[in-house]
Amino acid sequence: MKLLIIRELLSISFSTLKSHKLRSLLTVVGVMIGVMTVIGMVSVIEGINRSFMQSLQSIGSSLIFISKHEPGIRVGRMSEEERTRKGFTYEDAIAIERLCPSVGEVTYQHYYSLFDYGSLTVKYRNERLQNPSFLGVNSEYLEVFENPVKDGRFFTKEEMLRRVNVCVLGMEIVEALFPHSDPIGKEIMIGNDKFRVIGYFEKRGKLFGESRDNQILIPFFTFEKLYPQVEDVFIAAKPKSPELIFKAIEEIEEVLRRRRGVPFGKPNNFAVFTQDTIASLYNQLTQAVYIVMIIIASISLLVGGIGVMNIMLVSVRERLREIGIRKAIGARNRDILWQFLFEAMTLAGIGGIIGIFLGWMVSIGVKEFTPLPAAVSLWSVFIGFLISLSVGIFFGIFPAQKAAKQSPIEALRYE
Repeated sequence: MKLLIIRELLSISFSTLKSHKLRSLLTVVGVMIGVMTVIGMVSVIEGINRSFMQSLQSIGSSLIFISKHEPGIRVGRMSEEERTRKGFTYEDAIAIERLCPSVGEVTYQHYYSLFDYGSLTVKYRNERLQNPSFLGVNSEYLEVFENPVKDGRFFTKEEMLRRVNVCVLGMEIVEALFPHSDPIGKEIMIGNDKFRVIGYFEKRGKLFGESRDNQILIPFFTFEKLYPQVEDVFIAAKPKSPELIFKAIEEIEEVLRRRRGVPFGKPNNFAVFTQDTIASLYNQLTQAVYIVMIIIASISLLVGGIGVMNIMLVSVRERLREIGIRKAIGARNRDILWQFLFEAMTLAGIGGIIGIFLGWMVSIGVKEFTPLPAAVSLWSVFIGFLISLSVGIFFGIFPAQKAAKQSPIEALRYE
């Protein structure tokens, strides 16, 4: 019985909307824009979130990062102590490796800084590439970051200790310098120095917005030989098993506090953190974007809701005689209320459906024509449609109540 009533109410609502197509469409523009904003922005944020988490997981699991600053700290907010903190050294990395029983592999790295050392050119015959990401790493790099070599091999510990000029390339470097040939065994120029290519990585995508396929890796001590002025070392470690990660962090902190002379009871003058810390920091940033999205969508929905209420008040005024006739033949106040409330919900619901479609088109456009990823999730579609129906109910209840309270005698007199 209830289904028949709902079907009849929907039929009446659609008939009313069909008789005023243009007016109905213009009325729901605000709802449409609000829902489109929700779907479009959520799809972009969801796409970026998925891409970020995939990138974070792709560098390996159970990673421990050691830095002189907490992740996300801003230079302008640093204290004097934070600005003058000393970096880490090769000896710090070796101490972690030898003195922390729960730690498995440790990798230590140098980075070539364009700011400090200027532009860097990589050449092979007539092909050249400007400013790749240039790193000096130890032979345990692959065990920590789980980066597979597609062809060739990675350099050995002996090659690192002997400061051999060998390198492993990212796929973008290979495609730029060797578009029609195999790079293995070829010699390239990195700046003014000659290196032999011994391997290259599989395509790995981006991490934190930066390409990991634009990297050139050379042995750690070879890098120090070429750039002896570089002092700071980036350190990452991996516990012997995932269950030992917190024990490994405690051991690393204890070793570094002793080495850096941190007094008892004083806070660390360094940071030891995991992938979960980075993910948590990233989620805090996206929450701010969600708040902005909610504000923008709320303004559009408010405008759309006011439009729905206005047009329903006009509809009540135009149909007073119809209301009088229905009441005269037995319709109750709640029947009239549900009739007009369903019309408001139908009006807003149609705006929501159009908004969902437009938001989906926006996400496709973002994915196809920009570097940003986008993915429409089912929950966002459900939320978008639910919001549109809620707008119809909230802004339609006053006109519906006004229609239900009309006196049948007064309504029948209306011309």
